[in-house]
Amino acid sequence: MKELIDLGVMVFREKNSRGSFKPHLSIKFRSVEGDLVTFSVDTSRTPAKYKQPDAYLITHAHSDHHGKSAMLSERAVCSEKTALALEIRHQRTYAGRTFKVGETIDIKGVKVKTFPNFHTVGSVAFMWENETGVRILVTGDVKDASMLPECDVLITEANYGDPGDTSCYFEDDISGFECAFRDDPSIAFGAYAFGKAQRAVELLRELGYDGVIEMDEQSLSLTRTLLDDAGELDYIGNSCSDCISIVPPWDLGKLPSHISKYVMTGRSDYRYPAIQISDHLDARGLVDMVKDIDPEFTVVYHPNGHRPGRFARHLDSIGFNAISIDMIENVLSNEFV
Repeated sequence: MKELIDLGVMVFREKNSRGSFKPHLSIKFRSVEGDLVTFSVDTSRTPAKYKQPDAYLITHAHSDHHGKSAMLSERAVCSEKTALALEIRHQRTYAGRTFKVGETIDIKGVKVKTFPNFHTVGSVAFMWENETGVRILVTGDVKDASMLPECDVLITEANYGDPGDTSCYFEDDISGFECAFRDDPSIAFGAYAFGKAQRAVELLRELGYDGVIEMDEQSLSLTRTLLDDAGELDYIGNSCSDCISIVPPWDLGKLPSHISKYVMTGRSDYRYPAIQISDHLDARGLVDMVKDIDPEFTVVYHPNGHRPGRFARHLDSIGFNAISIDMIENVLSNEFV
């Protein structure tokens, strides 16, 4: 951690009143003006009676990034479409500030740039500089790193970051996806309501399908709200003719038996055939991302489990200084944040 301190960055974890860790991490640094600033990243809200961070940065609206809690704070910061997704998913009013992906925003005098990472509609990476000009980049979860800038301190994910696990290597099977819907006019894809369902609609339209797509209620609401050109969508069962359906994987069995069914996943534990379509970089993609960004130090902050540690160790082995979240020894309680 001395390398980070030398760069003017303190990364720390927080403990709540029960003594357990809050999700993910927070970052202290001094702004260009010399003010001490704290950003909490993809974490749950600190109770109002305790000292608050200067911002809760929400990279996207998946539940394991804890926007359901942070969205209730006036200090929450996320993209406009992430705020809409949070409101639809959790039936709560977003209380913080929003921006368009790609904009630069000011947080307590810190100019924070935002970049698309293509993980979900509205998902972003955040980058800013501290008082010494050190560039700090928080990627969130990443599908495409081509628009992410170089930085000095990288804070990133490792959802598929275990180089020793064969399941962490994959390529999207776009041709298989296309063949499935072209071969059968009555077909259903199992896809999570937020993220994967919108990706499925985008793929279908890009591949030339212009017919009706039926969806479950939440998938339909999210897709209509988040996509600018989703085409004709309807509720499950409303179309009189053969059409394509998109529902959560666990709802495929509720559809008529004559419909062909596939799950958009890399997992193999569903009863239906799987088509590999991921919203993440695989292990090779993550390593290539770090090489292109070329940081002096990397912190792997997500997800839970062993993959952050294994990814950090692999980065060390190829010449990039790195630690994982479980190695962060700076731990503060709510009272001292």
